[in-house]
Amino acid sequence: MLLNKSCSFSPSSSFLRRENVGLSRPCFSLKYSNGLIHAVKYPQRKNGGVGGVILASKEANNRSVLDVVFEPFEEVKKELLLVPTVPQASLARHKYTGQCETAINEQINVEYSVSYVYHAMYAYFDRDNVALKGFARFFKDSSVEERQHAEKLMEYQNKRGGKVQLQSMLMPLSEFDHAEKGDALYAMELALSLEKLNNEKLLNLHKMANEVNDVHLADFVETEFLTEQVESIKKLSEYVSQLRRVGRGHGVWHFDQMLSHDLLAA
Repeated sequence: MLLNKSCSFSPSSSFLRRENVGLSRPCFSLKYSNGLIHAVKYPQRKNGGVGGVILASKEANNRSVLDVVFEPFEEVKKELLLVPTVPQASLARHKYTGQCETAINEQINVEYSVSYVYHAMYAYFDRDNVALKGFARFFKDSSVEERQHAEKLMEYQNKRGGKVQLQSMLMPLSEFDHAEKGDALYAMELALSLEKLNNEKLLNLHKMANEVNDVHLADFVETEFLTEQVESIKKLSEYVSQLRRVGRGHGVWHFDQMLSHDLLAA
């Protein structure tokens, strides 16, 4: 058995106990080669002594710890001072910085802006002189998905006690026919670029949450967005590769039929 010099014992074969004695120095490390040793140091008592319990046993120690008191009413006093009385202030806000609140509002704008572009793409491919119903359905669903992401961020903002502030958005393009690539390939490449940009914005949001030690926000971004974003980038990358192979004209029509079939089966 190895003990600190500050703790003296009269060892027995299997069990050592020393209770309610004054210790000249705290005992921090106890080692026992064949069993378990538990050391607990209590706060200094009013009479100047230090209460302590030191147990060494081959069996696990399930003894209740005495003289350790949790005083919730004392601990909560500082928190009571933080509860706002102004009606406009959030009661739920806790450990949520203004930097996080601003970043969430910016990401809401990103999601709505991407949704706006996808909605313009849906309107273009749904025209009678374009008539690519698979593309139209795909971009309409993508627009709804991005709007749902924005709403999810808005719900999170309210949950943490922040205030949602919607920002203005730029008017998107209404024509997507490219002279060299055609409309289908150009639109899909644009969608891939938007998803990569959105992913970069989310990674910046996650990085900022880690910098300010907001564990909950970092976990929220990871679980709700990042995995889905990587999967979207992979899917759109495959679509771009396939459209580059089929070329324009009849190949795009076949791709549109495949896209329609996949969306109906999903």
